[in-house]
Amino acid sequence: MSEGKTALVISAHAADFVWRCGGAIALHAEMGYRVTVACLSFGERGESARLWKEGKSLQEVKDIRRAEAEAAAGVLGVHELACFDLGDYPLELDRADKVRLVDLIRKVQPAWMMSHSRWDPYNTDHMYMTQVALECRMVAQAWGHNPGEKVLGAPQLYLFEPHQTEQMGWKPDTFLDITPVWDKKRAAMEHMNGQVHLWDYYTRVAQQRANHFKRNSGGMSGGRDCTYAEGFESVFPRTVDEL
Repeated sequence: MSEGKTALVISAHAADFVWRCGGAIALHAEMGYRVTVACLSFGERGESARLWKEGKSLQEVKDIRRAEAEAAAGVLGVHELACFDLGDYPLELDRADKVRLVDLIRKVQPAWMMSHSRWDPYNTDHMYMTQVALECRMVAQAWGHNPGEKVLGAPQLYLFEPHQTEQMGWKPDTFLDITPVWDKKRAAMEHMNGQVHLWDYYTRVAQQRANHFKRNSGGMSGGRDCTYAEGFESVFPRTVDEL
């Protein structure tokens, strides 16, 4: 158990945290972590094609995607879902928005953070989000930013798996066995009705990463069995007992 520990996931769009690190969220929630998810947009313009084809209005799309994200967060055991509602395609933050994210980082004081890959030419919102996450992490560490507040330590920033992985320059160095919480992740994915086509895709990804987990935990010479896993790339050197 990890009573009192916290973590922060910074998600560009409403469903990103579900597909890419829902297992890590659920697993650490069961360990006693209070996991906060910062959802910067609902993916209402660029990641809700099915809803637009049904003739929904912008507000209807946003309301549906918010409800989906809230339901999924509840299944995963998210401590707080902080919805910034900044719009997408493109996702843009001004200085005040970044200060708001810095404030959240300092409030959470995460043991670790997660966001997107550093390169994603298919969805520039994603790589922009990670640049912002790194910038806000840096500001949250600065003693001169709002002096008197508790500054941030040095949490790892894990980059979760992008779509079209081979084109992203993403190289995982950490594999997490999420088999014990797979049912929660799958149930959370099935709340994302705006992107039904991704349910089975991310199931296959988890099965493929399980193979990598087994291979890197000892392979056929005693490697630990694993049915579902998630992969992550760490930005900074690690000193870990868990994520």
